[in-house]
Amino acid sequence: MLIFPAIDLYDGKAVRLYKGDYNNMTVYSSDPVSVAADFVSKGARQIHMVDLAGARDGGMPNLGVVREVIRATGAFVELGGGIRDAEGIERALDAGVSRVILGTAAAANPEFLESAVAKYGGKIAAGCDLRDGEVAVKGWLESSGVTAGEFFSRMTGLGVETVICTDIARDGAMRGANDALYAEISRAFPAVRLIASGGVSSMEDIARLRALGLYGAIIGKAYYTGAIDLEKAVEAAK
Repeated sequence: MLIFPAIDLYDGKAVRLYKGDYNNMTVYSSDPVSVAADFVSKGARQIHMVDLAGARDGGMPNLGVVREVIRATGAFVELGGGIRDAEGIERALDAGVSRVILGTAAAANPEFLESAVAKYGGKIAAGCDLRDGEVAVKGWLESSGVTAGEFFSRMTGLGVETVICTDIARDGAMRGANDALYAEISRAFPAVRLIASGGVSSMEDIARLRALGLYGAIIGKAYYTGAIDLEKAVEAAK
């Protein structure tokens, strides 16, 4: 299993939201590049990045910071937030992003997602952000009315290889990962490379997710608060 430490961007800073609430934001660093460099120094080779302003409003106002991170670290960076058209995908890839995550677009515009996968293959991933069993969109502010099962069925039908699945109720809450949810999804959709996100807050979480045979797990707040030693997590996940 791969560990993806996370940098959520807002106004050029590394921040974290509590359960997706933009009014409950903590700024952890004004220098995301140095945060990313620390990730790499601790053995992480993949970084999960989200443009929070883009996720809410569309567009990628923090793309310049993402470009700087890639230049400075050479890491594999996957980016989500505000990428809702072909031009957005091209801009992200031109900036050096290795994998583009489509969230709102994946739920609301399956035709666009299908064309993106046909053109870019594994460079396209889908984001499945769940609240009360339904996929949330537009920075988690609205419900799409699509259930998790419906979403994953669509993704497999469209040939999407990788899905990042976030339990919003656990995101930033340090309550532990919802391994029951990920186990259920893994059993139902074994062909999907599943990345678990939300609530990963201990080495026990890492061990349980690894035992499920997941492709990856995202560590966010637990890194910033020191609850998880990233270097140990990377080794334990292998």
